[in-house]
Amino acid sequence: MTTINGTDLDVFPLCFGGNVFGWTADQDTSFAVLDAYAAAGGNFLDTADAYSAWVDGNSGGESETIIGRWLAARGNRDDVVIATKCGRLPGLTGLSAGTIRTAAENSLRRLGVDHVDVLYAHRDDPDTPLEETLTAFDALVREGKVRHVAASNYSPGRLAEALEIQRREGLAPFVALQPQYNLMDRDEYETELAGLVAANDLAVFPYYALASGFLTGKYRPGSTVDGARASKAEQYLDERGVRVLAALDEAAAAHSTTVSAVALAWLAAQPTVTAPIASARTPEQLADLLPMADLKLDQDELDRLTAASAR
Repeated sequence: MTTINGTDLDVFPLCFGGNVFGWTADQDTSFAVLDAYAAAGGNFLDTADAYSAWVDGNSGGESETIIGRWLAARGNRDDVVIATKCGRLPGLTGLSAGTIRTAAENSLRRLGVDHVDVLYAHRDDPDTPLEETLTAFDALVREGKVRHVAASNYSPGRLAEALEIQRREGLAPFVALQPQYNLMDRDEYETELAGLVAANDLAVFPYYALASGFLTGKYRPGSTVDGARASKAEQYLDERGVRVLAALDEAAAAHSTTVSAVALAWLAAQPTVTAPIASARTPEQLADLLPMADLKLDQDELDRLTAASAR
């Protein structure tokens, strides 16, 4: 387990991304995946009110609803760290004070809980003053509805400004950042954000940790893969992507493990990363991810992966 900086929350090395629930995994399959994750020691779930509003017939909140039903069925709320997000649900976008409160209370209802452990701003809202947003988050913390607040998809400048306002005004501070970061998408995080989060001792939970599935190794030259994320994953299948796959294959063979586990272990080993976020739509897919929790790559292996993924 790893403790989230600035909190007393101990979390599993792999945060499970709940975006698949109500999208590519129905309720029964979602329950099976959640059961398998918990049986392996997993205790950290990431969701959002906007999951999965992009599916025809969905209105958002499907992932939270499924998680809430699972928590109720298993009676394990106290064993699970729940993170959710607000600000991107169609019809409830932005980070005004009223929107944040309504979104948070709706999330609590769907999850069937009296508080969430982490509430993220799903993305920055340049049309709402930061002071209003941060004061609204602080109020939820003071009321006990949210234990900690965090940011996702913030630019370095806006994140630095938010942190300064929180310090100056004595508001509940951001304890974490959720950026896009993986072996294939490194430049934006490493050049602009890594130093800032390190200086402010923020936890980091990268999303798209497997580059929309590319880093599972199932996308290869000449292969055809059907899936909801295939078009995104296939964009990485260039000369650089082939180099990364070769380095992943080598490390996976050396440790008798999966390509997915190696990719996640590389990410987990980066100095500012607390735990990567990854999802699976079946227990079988999850089984490919779980070995990362105990996988320790040596420095030479980390260096080879880093070099292979360099632009």
